[in-house]
Amino acid sequence: MIDRLNGGIGRGVRWLTLAMVTIGAFNALARWAGRYLGVHLGSNTLIELQWYLFSLVFLLGAADALRRNDHVRVDVLYGRMGIRGRGRVDLLGSALLLIPFCLLGIWSSWPFVRNSWAVLEKSPDPGGLWRYPLKAFVPIAFVLLLLQGLAELRRSYRRARGLEGSGDDSGDDSGGHPEGGGYDHPGEQVGA
Repeated sequence: MIDRLNGGIGRGVRWLTLAMVTIGAFNALARWAGRYLGVHLGSNTLIELQWYLFSLVFLLGAADALRRNDHVRVDVLYGRMGIRGRGRVDLLGSALLLIPFCLLGIWSSWPFVRNSWAVLEKSPDPGGLWRYPLKAFVPIAFVLLLLQGLAELRRSYRRARGLEGSGDDSGDDSGGHPEGGGYDHPGEQVGA
């Protein structure tokens, strides 16, 4: 259920990315054309909207990246481990680092968000956007990441115990991830 939630949000983030790139391209073209035409075609609203969308892509995409196993990993030793060893490393990493980090993020961002909503914070720039709705996504993103971290913790526990991820139980090398992230590197077979 958590995988489906974050997968759906991840698909929505793809559309936010398209909107962000489109607005960014328009902003760049408007600045360029404005210099030659002698008129100001850009706006603070569009510039802020572009970085608001970037913020949402980053915040809401993090849990989906974890779900698909697309997050950054330094795998000097990890890449040489078997499924069970990787499961143990992921289990410890989730339990000792990811979940406490998410809890700290939720706890520390709450006053920041509450204060912004209390004053209905707006950008100080002329034509700027409201900031308080965007700031609400900080703890939401940490909650989504925490939920995905709990799902990954369960999955890692099962791998560490040899209960899944060997390729025998599912018939594929997806490592339990719905979109096939798994643990293998491109061109490499699990267990090879």
